[in-house]
Amino acid sequence: MEETETRGSTPHRPPVSLRTLVRLLAIAVVAAAIGIAIGLLIPWFPPAAAKQAHTIDTLYYVLIIVTVPIFVLVTSVVLFSAYSWRVRSGEERLDGPPIHGDTRLEVIWTALPSALIAALVVYAAIVLHDIGVKQPGEITVGVTGQQWEWRFSYPSYDDAQGKPIVALQLYLPLNRPVDFRIHSVDVIHTFWVPAFRLQQDAVPGITTGLRATPDRLGSYPIVCTQLCGYGHSTMRTTLHIVTAAAFSTWLTEHGYSGSAQTASVQTGGGVTRAGARGTSGWTAYAPIGATRNATKEGSK
Repeated sequence: MEETETRGSTPHRPPVSLRTLVRLLAIAVVAAAIGIAIGLLIPWFPPAAAKQAHTIDTLYYVLIIVTVPIFVLVTSVVLFSAYSWRVRSGEERLDGPPIHGDTRLEVIWTALPSALIAALVVYAAIVLHDIGVKQPGEITVGVTGQQWEWRFSYPSYDDAQGKPIVALQLYLPLNRPVDFRIHSVDVIHTFWVPAFRLQQDAVPGITTGLRATPDRLGSYPIVCTQLCGYGHSTMRTTLHIVTAAAFSTWLTEHGYSGSAQTASVQTGGGVTRAGARGTSGWTAYAPIGATRNATKEGSK
């Protein structure tokens, strides 16, 4: 055929056979299965140490199961199309077919992803709501960020001077729900416990919060994830999840003379008593440099 006859036309390409489509689908299914298996086997997170962490992990695994097949499908179609309809020698000056589009196909590939994303958003919103629900028997812990240390107060438990116990490391009893009330003295910090899968900003002038129920004994890092100055990288401390008996012993060592369980019952997990201390329920601290020696024993 003369070039003048073929200029602007489309070279003949046979339609994709059913056999080829089946092979492509089989490859995509196998690749998706391998991808999901790898995604679920990789230890993305440190050990979970709170009930909320397990719920968040499940959400993440659901996202892996849903998104990996979509990635494999899109990648397979792109690679197959790029190979099957690539420009061959002698076709450099030819145009592609004048395809207007397929309305039905466009509706499908718009509606299905939209519905899928909407379902995932609803699921994530339910998880976000559930992990923040108030639990019976909560204890309240104040979290104060200050360049470049964390300070934890227990408004339900007074020391010998009648003031809330304050420590530089966080001690929590196993399987007791905790309501964290988070503050900052100077700049914005972010209170992050990787083992809880939870983080929340500490903002000067306002009180933020999050809830968690520790369910695994051990010691875990607490990190500030908000750039807060030249000492940001050192703003770390340790969370200790201990038995109820060990927690009572720790309170006694820090001057508390009552029962940890009794204090929780009397104050509703610290909420009522903390509120009696003022609008926010927390003490404003002096700069850390002036009180560091007085509170170092809290980290023991």
